[in-house]
Amino acid sequence: MPPFDRLLIIAGLILTGIGLLLYFKGSIPYLGKLPGDITIKGEHFHFYFPLTTSLLISLVLSIVLYLLRR
Repeated sequence: MPPFDRLLIIAGLILTGIGLLLYFKGSIPYLGKLPGDITIKGEHFHFYFPLTTSLLISLVLSIVLYLLRR
């Protein structure tokens, strides 16, 4: 299989995974509420940065892509 074909298949699987994650976001219990996620609430603003959640998702995707390459 040419490299471009494999890249399109992997990109499609990743987009499908992200779509499923967004679809079931409400039913995944601790996603976005992990210790280390930064939340700052002010009088007129709310800032939220899911640092730990981002690192966890990155780790899982890295492991999946590593296994797909093998």
